[in-house]
Amino acid sequence: MPHSRSLLRVARRLTSDPVEAEDLVQETLLLAWRNFRQFRAGTDVRAWLFRILFNCFYTQARRKRAVPRTVSVSFAGTDAWSESAAASAVFESIDVTRALAALQVEHRTVLLLGVVEGFTCREMADILSVPFGTVMSRLSRARDALRSQLTCMAKCAGKGAL
Repeated sequence: MPHSRSLLRVARRLTSDPVEAEDLVQETLLLAWRNFRQFRAGTDVRAWLFRILFNCFYTQARRKRAVPRTVSVSFAGTDAWSESAAASAVFESIDVTRALAALQVEHRTVLLLGVVEGFTCREMADILSVPFGTVMSRLSRARDALRSQLTCMAKCAGKGAL
């Protein structure tokens, strides 16, 4: 499937669990296949798939209460990087992952769609079934919240090093 990698990347960030993410993408693709007759020719199939993905995610969230989960981060360093640079990259990756996980789902969603997947605000509004202004507001608040989280983590790490 041409868009399955993008769907899986977003699903992993939404669920914070690789197995749940794969199940979510599988359910998304199954629903897309079953309901392909509802797809309107001439529209963006990628946006249609992401809309199905988010509908599945919200449906699953309604069925069960979200439980905090741990995220394992693995890093395969290359010879070109020194060990300290590799360790620094791992810590930065962990910080960003934790900061994203700490965001509200609405904020995390618009960041993933806009920044990672490159959808426009109009496309995000269609995918999420919310007004255009709401997307812009969420995106602004998400960036502020992420910046605040990362700043706080950096300050806390600096105090711990003393």
